[in-house]
Amino acid sequence: MKQETYELFKHADIDTIVDMIDKELQTRNESPFWADKVVPFSRAVLSVLIPLRDMDLLFTPEGKKTDILTPELFLEWNDFLSLKTLVFTLAKSNDAGKLLRTSIDEAMCEKYEPIDLELLGTYLSRYIVNLEREDLDFPIANYNLHQGVSNVIKSLL
Repeated sequence: MKQETYELFKHADIDTIVDMIDKELQTRNESPFWADKVVPFSRAVLSVLIPLRDMDLLFTPEGKKTDILTPELFLEWNDFLSLKTLVFTLAKSNDAGKLLRTSIDEAMCEKYEPIDLELLGTYLSRYIVNLEREDLDFPIANYNLHQGVSNVIKSLL
């Protein structure tokens, strides 16, 4: 992976990172089917990861603190099940006014500020992810589709 990509994930805003993904997608001549899904999906995921990065509250899907937003961490969150867990974790954290469901130090979790979940929520609801009940599954076809999206993103990065 290019060093510039790591620097973008480490410091850049959402538009800059998404533009890089879009440009890379165009150079690969991917099918329009994938192109229409990769950019909105990336924007939705980054809409919550960038604020967590900026608050120094990034964590892995397992709930462990991590200091830097990397392409690898972004790819870990590309898993549909992990994303579903993330949106519920952040919704509960927004309600509580502190970051919940992680192993991050309690004092650090107190500096959490609510994150706008609209973009990610809208994206997930389009793919029949129930955003009211965490225990309900989503259709396996949607999971498989997003594995494909994740594989395209992985090839780009």
